[in-house]
Amino acid sequence: MSERKYFGTDGVRGEVGQPPITPDFVLRLGHATGRVLRSAHRGAGRPTVCIGKDTRISGYMLEAALEAGLSSAGVDVVLTGPLPTPGIAYITRALRLDAGLVISASHNPFGDNGIKFFDAAGDKLSDASELEIEREFDLGIRCVSSGELGRARRLNDAVGRYVEFCKRALPAHLTLRGLRIVVDCAHGAAYQAAPAVFHELGAEVITTGCSPDGFNINRDVGATHPEHLREQVVKHGADVGIALDGDADRLLMADQHGRTFDGDQLVYVIARHRARREGLVGGVVGTLMTNYGLEAAFGRHGIPFARAKVGDRYVLEMLRERGWLIGGENSGHILCLDRHTTGDATLAALEVLRALVENEESLADAAADVTLLPQTLVNVRIDRAIPWRDDPRVKSALSDWERRLAGRGRVLLRPSGTEPVVRVMVEADDAALSAQGARAIADAVAATATAEA
Repeated sequence: MSERKYFGTDGVRGEVGQPPITPDFVLRLGHATGRVLRSAHRGAGRPTVCIGKDTRISGYMLEAALEAGLSSAGVDVVLTGPLPTPGIAYITRALRLDAGLVISASHNPFGDNGIKFFDAAGDKLSDASELEIEREFDLGIRCVSSGELGRARRLNDAVGRYVEFCKRALPAHLTLRGLRIVVDCAHGAAYQAAPAVFHELGAEVITTGCSPDGFNINRDVGATHPEHLREQVVKHGADVGIALDGDADRLLMADQHGRTFDGDQLVYVIARHRARREGLVGGVVGTLMTNYGLEAAFGRHGIPFARAKVGDRYVLEMLRERGWLIGGENSGHILCLDRHTTGDATLAALEVLRALVENEESLADAAADVTLLPQTLVNVRIDRAIPWRDDPRVKSALSDWERRLAGRGRVLLRPSGTEPVVRVMVEADDAALSAQGARAIADAVAATATAEA
């Protein structure tokens, strides 16, 4: 299959004002998407697409560009305003729409933005579909006639619909009464929906990161800044803390002492609870970044475990290939396919809370069987065109540390699908060794960029 030019691991993303996140590019992207949808549309009338966004100031500009592009291709548009990425996947399915688009750069700072894509079933687009859109993009804009232009309307109750969808994930006989929960929405897309879900299920909710101003998304709050959640949980004497990222598909949680738990530990709590209570369907899918401590814990309980490439779309693909339901990444993307078609931080948090309520235990107790190996991740900024993999310095550093860590840990190098960086991960049974190895390999990768300059 041909290489994609514009799409990364999760749609199109970049710095606002720089290609590809410019009004003209997004206009053409919307038009190309609309042309592809029209050619595939078999029902009566025009195809209809849902557009949602997070709270970045650039969302207004990109929303207008996308809407214009789709309309020019003869596609109708439903606008939801700020709504979590998984909420758009749900609305797309619930309204039987042809596609869902999300304007978001997830956990990135406000100066970045991007477009994520869902098909009619609420799934991320396949590589083949993305390539088809790219081919159409290169043909330019061919506006339909005035009589064929698409229309746009607002879905005013989108947040309420999504809140009710999430609430249905908790069985009717259960309640969150008696729980005091800190909910940190990263000043992002879930600032209205997530607190409502937990409050309406009975919890006492203390909100933070719920005052977006267009510029503060992910700034010192949310799943990428666990120190804020720890501080708030301890300050308010909460039983548990929940932190989402900017588009609410990543989850981090904290116990009453402010100790944080990442995606690996939370996946364990969910899967182990299901295995004990109702039987786990198959096993669990992680990624190449998943901590070995999680794999070992599953092994002790006879729970099958498999690793996919990094990215929730690849976790999803492997789950479907195997007929399993639970998977996730240590970054906090967690999939429960009997609950939703995509990663949803609010639903994942409800799954964890269900385990705590039904077993009458704390988050620390529920995750106690997982001992995570120290893991160091270093991001090296580097031009995507530089052939860093072939550099002798990188090869030498990699082989040296793989030899030193044999039987004690592992090394992983991979280019980011969303940023111009190489991620260097070293896992070892000793934290100092992990940090030393990651720094040495990162320096070798960085040297290739210096040599090319």
